[in-house]
Amino acid sequence: MSKKKDLQRLIRHYKDETGEIQVDMKKVAKFAQLMGWDMPVPKDPLDVLAQELSRAARDEIKHDDDSGRPYRVNHAVPIKQGQQTLFVWIDIDEAPRNMMQKSLYLRREQMVGDGLQLSYDADRWNSRHADERQIELDLDLNFDVELRKHAADAEDEVTDD
Repeated sequence: MSKKKDLQRLIRHYKDETGEIQVDMKKVAKFAQLMGWDMPVPKDPLDVLAQELSRAARDEIKHDDDSGRPYRVNHAVPIKQGQQTLFVWIDIDEAPRNMMQKSLYLRREQMVGDGLQLSYDADRWNSRHADERQIELDLDLNFDVELRKHAADAEDEVTDD
């Protein structure tokens, strides 16, 4: 059995033992520790710093000089090195087209994956609660994106007089 499956079984055991349905994972970790669960080895400080740097890179936002709209400066791009896939970071203003396209397509695929799983989750809830009003999700996000783009324009027009 995989470690992930073991962790999932542990969460289910915690819920069965406590009767809780809203689960605080810190409490589950403490529960596991008290049960004698092998605690993870702390991460290598270089790995921790690399993760922090990646989060900082991902979160860097600048505003376009012409439109004033925000854009993400740094983008992750998968690079194959032998059997491994590593992610390198590129600045949107320095990135060659092929790398930028790869990064944008990867993020789009992540959105598709999220949408697929979301639809499965909604289908499951709806099937288990057939006597209630069904939750309907529109996964065509074009209108929502355009609405948010224009809402950002409206916010820019507000002045602090």
